[in-house]
Amino acid sequence: MNDRQDTIAAIATAPGAGGIGVIRLSGPLAPGIAAAVLGREPQPRRAHLAVFRDADGEPLDTGLLILFPAPASFTGEDVLELQMHGSPPILRCLLRELQRLGARAARPGEFSERAFLNGKLDLVQAEAIADLIAAGSEAAARAAQRSLQGEFSRRIEALDEATIALRVKVEAAIDFSDEAIETLAPDALAQGLHALETRLEALLAAARQGQRLRDGLHVVLLGRPNAGKSSLLNALACDERAIVTARPGTTRDVLREVVRIDGVDLTLADTAGLRDSDDPIEQEGIRRARAEAERADLILWLLGPEDASASIDLPPGRDAIVVHSKIDLSGELPRCERIDGIEHLYLSAHRGEGMALLRERLAARLGSGVEGAFSARERHVRALERARAELAHGAVLLHPPLALELVAEHLRQAHLALGEITGAFGAEDLLGRIFANFCIGK
Repeated sequence: MNDRQDTIAAIATAPGAGGIGVIRLSGPLAPGIAAAVLGREPQPRRAHLAVFRDADGEPLDTGLLILFPAPASFTGEDVLELQMHGSPPILRCLLRELQRLGARAARPGEFSERAFLNGKLDLVQAEAIADLIAAGSEAAARAAQRSLQGEFSRRIEALDEATIALRVKVEAAIDFSDEAIETLAPDALAQGLHALETRLEALLAAARQGQRLRDGLHVVLLGRPNAGKSSLLNALACDERAIVTARPGTTRDVLREVVRIDGVDLTLADTAGLRDSDDPIEQEGIRRARAEAERADLILWLLGPEDASASIDLPPGRDAIVVHSKIDLSGELPRCERIDGIEHLYLSAHRGEGMALLRERLAARLGSGVEGAFSARERHVRALERARAELAHGAVLLHPPLALELVAEHLRQAHLALGEITGAFGAEDLLGRIFANFCIGK
């Protein structure tokens, strides 16, 4: 980030031939390069017809040249955009000519990085550009667009302001501990902290939904042998991916398959049947099944007709749907109902009955039908989780014996965690890793 005075250039359109190709420049040399290419001073923000030439003055192509003077540009710097036919050899040749005139090749994500460093975007909005480009569905694209327009950032900023306000009150309670000020009493501070925790929990849930929409969902199929796990995986994948037999214990290892629902990837993991076994190979399969469940976003716990009295041993804190399989044998009707706070879904993978219901519930978990969803990343979720943990520690310390200095420190750490999300606080190596994953030209 110490080479921001360089003028950078890159092909901004996708690799390969196309009807249109775009080269973008950003930096202090952009106006001079624009004049050299056009043969005269260009008017700002006006498309000029230009003949693009190589180093020997031979014409390469005819296209458009547009100059965007700072600070009213994407990066906040002088930006030049050249539009021509999308021939890769022509684009590469013209890029070499621009480098001869003083520009250097841009690093991946360097245009967005400069927009962030120049205050044109915060870090969440910059990441949303990459998410929008990579969106695999309309829902993911809309969510990325909401983050790009600042929906996620505004919610972070509102939470940040509330955290600052509470920090001020706690610091005041420390400084004026001898004063009988009602708003600085421990009970009032505890209420304020509880309200802040509630708001953060809601934002964390929304961010997790946004991460699923971006990254997909890791779904693990669990249950006793012959509960129908492999048949369900095959039905969702619309292919015979897993071996299905009447013999218990056929599945010994974890079998993974990626399926797409509403344009969002969903990774299914078929696992060994859970039961007591003396077979060391089957025991290892069961161990791997439980380890896979610990990493799951969602567990589908299958119960066959013979498992009506079987216990359901879900890992704590994991979202789950209990799937009553083989209703073609049990005589149940396909349906979805909630029992003791857990969704129960009845289906037959063999006949396809209830499969549409299951896909609907999976789509709901992915967030594809959620109004107002915004895109989020794993680092956002982790930062919010750290902030939540800091608030929880602070809440404990507001009870006797009071330790307001420690409460203030936990609030400060929560504030820093929130700042990491938008880039208000963050190390340069973190920013470097983030922008290194962007497209060249962005």
